[in-house]
Amino acid sequence: MKIKIDDAEIMLDVEYGKRKKISVHLDDLARIKVKAPKGTSEEVIANLIRHNFKLISDKREQLLEALKPREARKHSGEGSFLLLGKEDHIGAIIQTEGLGEEEQKASLKKFYIKESKRIIDERVKLYKKQLSVNPKSVEIMDSRTKWGSCDSTRKLKFNYALAMVPLELIDYVVVHELCHIIHMNHDRSFWRLVGSIVPDYKRKIEQLNRYTQHTMEE
Repeated sequence: MKIKIDDAEIMLDVEYGKRKKISVHLDDLARIKVKAPKGTSEEVIANLIRHNFKLISDKREQLLEALKPREARKHSGEGSFLLLGKEDHIGAIIQTEGLGEEEQKASLKKFYIKESKRIIDERVKLYKKQLSVNPKSVEIMDSRTKWGSCDSTRKLKFNYALAMVPLELIDYVVVHELCHIIHMNHDRSFWRLVGSIVPDYKRKIEQLNRYTQHTMEE
C-alpha cells in the first residue's frame, strides 16, 4: 500500500487478519509494517499513519542511521577488513603497492562489488531452482538502507556489502528476495516460504543485524 504525506510517497506492508486493533511497527530493514483487522479500509490505515508519522519517522531515521553502509573502509584494527565474515589485512584482499589511501578505498570497493556479484549469482542460481522462480535480473547496488530488494518486475538488487558477511547470511538475503517474487508482502505465507528453505531465518536476521553494525556504518 502506498500513501502520500506532504511531498513524499510512503510504502506500507499491510497484513490483514483476525485481530481487533491496528498495529504498526518497523522491520529489521526499517520498512513500515501494518497489521490490521480484516475489512479495514486503506483510508483508516492512511489516517493512522499520518497521525503518528512524526513518531514513526523518528524511529525509522534511527534505524536507517544504523543501516548506513560504510564506504568499503576498515572494520576494526589497522588495515583489517571483512570478507565473508572473516577479518583479513587489506593486502591479502587487494593489491595495495603504489596506491594512496583513496585509491586503495576505491580498489577495495571495486573488489567487494565484483566478489558480491560472483557469489550472489551463484546463490541465486541455486535457490531459484528450489523455489521455482525466475528473476528478471540480478544487480549489485550501493545502498545505505537495505541488504536487498525485489520489485514487481522481478528485478533483484543486492548490497555489495554482503561480500563482508558469512555465506549463510548471504543465502538468507538471497532466499528472502527470491521469495518476494511469489509474495511481495511480508505476510505469513511469505515467511512460511522463507522458512521452508531457511528454517532458522529468525536467527539469521539477528546475526545479520549484528553485522550491520560493522558493515553498514558511516
